[in-house]
Amino acid sequence: MPMPRWLAHVNKRVFNPPAIAGGKRPVLIHVGRVSGATYRTPLDAHPVDGGYLFIPVYGSGSDWVRNILAAGTARLRVDGKELDLAAPRLVGAEEAFRALADDVARPPKLLRINEFLRMDSATS
Repeated sequence: MPMPRWLAHVNKRVFNPPAIAGGKRPVLIHVGRVSGATYRTPLDAHPVDGGYLFIPVYGSGSDWVRNILAAGTARLRVDGKELDLAAPRLVGAEEAFRALADDVARPPKLLRINEFLRMDSATS
């Protein structure tokens, strides 16, 4: 587990609402795989060739990752625009690091993040 689960719960309830309301951070909009509810998750969205790469700091078993993999699509609000994303897939660190720009900080090895979520842009 890259980061403790309890920290994810704190972030979801305490830090995420103001981050979403502030409109400055990228927000991934996705549908719950069980509830069907729409969720908004503020994340770092790294542009890569043909789409975006996301670093699941709480692991690939996080609800937002599982929701997107199940739905096959999501929307990303970034820089005041919403983009459609499709074809979600988990990729390994080697592929993720090749895709990221050189100036993007890699997650610390201490976190042992070895799966990343990559999605293709579906917006024309």
